[in-house]
Amino acid sequence: MNESKNTEVVVIGGGYAGVMAANRLTRRGDVTVTLVNPRPDFVHRVRLHQLVGGSDAAVIAYGDVLAEGVHLAVDTVAHIDKNARTLALTSGDTLAYDYLVYAVGSGSANPAVPGAARHAYPIATLEDAQRLRPALDAAPSTAMVTVVGAGPTGIETAAELAEQGRAVTLVCGGVLGPYLHARGRRTVAARLARLGVTVLDGPGTKVTAVTQDTVQLADGRELPSTVTIWTAGFAVPDLAARSGLTTDALGRLLTDETLTSVDDAHIVAAGDSAAPSGLPLRMSCQAAMPMGARAADTVLSRIAGEQPQTLNQPFAAQCISLGRNGGIFQFANRLDTAVWFNVNGALGAKLKETVCKVIPKHLADEAAKPGAYTMHLKSGGAARTRRLQTTPTEAPTTTHQTA
Repeated sequence: MNESKNTEVVVIGGGYAGVMAANRLTRRGDVTVTLVNPRPDFVHRVRLHQLVGGSDAAVIAYGDVLAEGVHLAVDTVAHIDKNARTLALTSGDTLAYDYLVYAVGSGSANPAVPGAARHAYPIATLEDAQRLRPALDAAPSTAMVTVVGAGPTGIETAAELAEQGRAVTLVCGGVLGPYLHARGRRTVAARLARLGVTVLDGPGTKVTAVTQDTVQLADGRELPSTVTIWTAGFAVPDLAARSGLTTDALGRLLTDETLTSVDDAHIVAAGDSAAPSGLPLRMSCQAAMPMGARAADTVLSRIAGEQPQTLNQPFAAQCISLGRNGGIFQFANRLDTAVWFNVNGALGAKLKETVCKVIPKHLADEAAKPGAYTMHLKSGGAARTRRLQTTPTEAPTTTHQTA
């Protein structure tokens, strides 16, 4: 009598991509899914600026978004042995796998600016935001707060705190909202001005040093700053590189267009830590969840002996909170380039809040009915193919996390 072999799949990382992949993998009853994550709760990362501002906890119980059939191991992977197909955990345990989904996400880039690592507060992770919150609470309401970095995270944090009456300076180090269309950028600048945020942009605003109570700029200005918040870039964990897997210059796992590692057909990647064809997608939950679904489908196809489909990733917009009562929904084309049209003001805020609510709903729906999620099947592959054909290979640069 033939007994069907059970397939062990381990997902590293319990963020947007990892949870989507883990939930979807439960479509097959002969697949055992283990999710390894260092925290016992799901971090709703696009709300971390709200945690800092006090309007949301930015945490959701895994029971609300993770399929019952997924085993959650609260631990951290220290090393991947692709030859033995095992994972060494920091607890001392070892996990064996038949297939591995690498979805370790991203965190704050280590700032090279003198004094920044010591005196500035990052905000890329839950622990970062939790350290920042009491520092703000301890500072007088009139204290100067400086936010460094003018991507979505910096803009959202500056607006959130200014709306509470904080004296906030946003140091762009270049252009305000680099992704935005010029029309959207003007809208954001106007909203920040109404909130009282001082926006410093241009090449002279690159930060050259941070002290306990100042931020120094390239043009010689020295800004008083009781609390300095650093949002000027994201980096990925070095787990893949430390484990001898091929990565891009930032450490993202290098894959083909099916999200399969170029080193091993039993390893796939998704989310911020993946670099398909060396041309990674914009770091965002908008990319992470479809990539998580695609990674799961790749694994399921290989288990079934079928050829996996290639990445089919459309983009639609970038949405940014501008306090609780304002926002911008910046539309984009399929090549992920911002276009002239945007929705802003109160309606923009409503759209952003809707997005924040829909994200965990997508995960919960996939948990309840694996295979229900279809965003990764929408048209968009042709646009990516054109980009792959026309974009020269370059060393990747640090990007900003967005919704």
